[in-house]
Amino acid sequence: MERMRRSDRLVQLSHLLLEHPATPFTLGQLGKVLGVAKSTISEDLDLVGESLAGLGLGRLESHPGAAGGVVFRPIKTKAQMQAFATNLCARLREPHRILTGGFIYMTDLIFTPEWTAEIGRTFASRFAQPAPDYVITVETKGIPLALMTARYLNRPLVVIRRDARVTEGPSVGINFLSGSTGRIQTMSLPRRAVPPGAKVLLIDDFMKAGGTARGMMDLMSEFEARVLGLGVLVETAEPARKLVRDRVALAVLDGVDEKARRVSIRPAEWVSAVE
Repeated sequence: MERMRRSDRLVQLSHLLLEHPATPFTLGQLGKVLGVAKSTISEDLDLVGESLAGLGLGRLESHPGAAGGVVFRPIKTKAQMQAFATNLCARLREPHRILTGGFIYMTDLIFTPEWTAEIGRTFASRFAQPAPDYVITVETKGIPLALMTARYLNRPLVVIRRDARVTEGPSVGINFLSGSTGRIQTMSLPRRAVPPGAKVLLIDDFMKAGGTARGMMDLMSEFEARVLGLGVLVETAEPARKLVRDRVALAVLDGVDEKARRVSIRPAEWVSAVE
């Protein structure tokens, strides 16, 4: 078999790492795939790691030991997170997004792969350590955001449903008070979805008072799961006192002026404070 040119090998190696974020590879595994010795792979990884970091795509972590290996972490730089949050808010300020009742239309961004990937990578960067065992959201708009977050963390996605499904076996269901509507609602999760003691990351698309997020946390306590964090795409400035305290929002919606056709939204403080 003809030996692969180094330029082609570097491209294939970069592609492999980018397509498998947060996945550990030993030097032996990479050498077998590319048909070269461990020493050659080690030299190639030095070049690829420098390139990935220089392009702002993430960092390559080395793991010492008898087997040795690497893991690619698609971590965003502080500047990248700031720029993305600023761009996100600029898009959400567009007047055509204003809906009756002071709401803003976000569905197009949430279901556009390019935007969803950036949102997921931002959450994955913010919640990279300690790494969760599962990424969890509640249907339906939170699913794309949580799925991309799970991809960049290389963790399974678990979706909480509004109603139990017979096809998923025995489930745990709870009632919760919606902070936005003031109504009692339900959510459920199959017993086998999350094992006791699991570490979980919660992701949601929008938060007003935090009723849904509180419900998710209460449901996780039924599974004896440890909640490592809560990521929210957009939260409202009011009410200032939410039903959950520990959360990380990318943007804060201060208000919508339907008459003036103006949306007041800004990057969350933690993003702005990043140096």
